[in-house]
Amino acid sequence: MMADVNRVSRSFKDISLSFLPHPVTGDLGVLRDARAIRQSVRNIVETIPGEKFFEPLFGSDVRGQLFENANYATAFAIEDQITVSLENFEPRIDDIVVKVDLFTDQNEVGVSVAYNIVGEEFPPQNYTFILTSTR
Repeated sequence: MMADVNRVSRSFKDISLSFLPHPVTGDLGVLRDARAIRQSVRNIVETIPGEKFFEPLFGSDVRGQLFENANYATAFAIEDQITVSLENFEPRIDDIVVKVDLFTDQNEVGVSVAYNIVGEEFPPQNYTFILTSTR
């Protein structure tokens, strides 16, 4: 009889995309735990499918939705696209809830992503950011 094994990660680390060296060691900066996952969430949302080499499905088509007329259907499509992308490409999070606010006068979309981090005792995370159409 095999026991049910749950893997628990001790910490999460990603390279900081600012590429600024550590002031003492000169090594690339490292983001840990919640900050690393927050950066990953943003990167997944802003990566256009086909942009990442050897992974043509990675990312979300949110940028394509920003050029549509802003209405409730657009907001729902953006929420759905972000949710599906995060479920597919970020295994370190679960219980994902995405809310989108349209700011039509500024041509911006406010995105709020709530999630739980898997494998560690972190409080529920909430990350808010703005997407802007670059036409």
